[in-house]
Amino acid sequence: MVRARGPDEFWRKRRIFKLAAHYRSRTRNVYTFAIRSVHRALAYATKGRKLKKLDMAQLWTTRVEAGCQQYGVPLDAFKEGLARSDILLNKKILSELAIWEPRSFEALVNISRERAAVEGYPDIKRRSAFNQVYGLNNLKLD
Repeated sequence: MVRARGPDEFWRKRRIFKLAAHYRSRTRNVYTFAIRSVHRALAYATKGRKLKKLDMAQLWTTRVEAGCQQYGVPLDAFKEGLARSDILLNKKILSELAIWEPRSFEALVNISRERAAVEGYPDIKRRSAFNQVYGLNNLKLD
């Protein structure tokens, strides 16, 4: 009698070979090489998913920071002003607003700036005319 050890060996190997189908040479069709390569690839994929999340969070922070810098408000003061004004937007939405909706983002900056004026933050500066976003509406073409 053959001793049964877990799932059927054919299906276990088939699962590994399916994952290794796009590999070249013996890593594709020799089980010991294939399983080693597949396990390594799955480990890299797990790390890649985590790194992708970190990269996107860093990109969103950079975009929001650039938008705040454009209007003369530090990022920490901006976030604190929004939080105290009960405006709960995450980094992704703030970065989208900073890129695609500059007027809406400017309104949020103004709300944060007003909250800072009421509560007396030390970091808030007045906005300079050179830091404005110029579009076709703002340019005077005479």
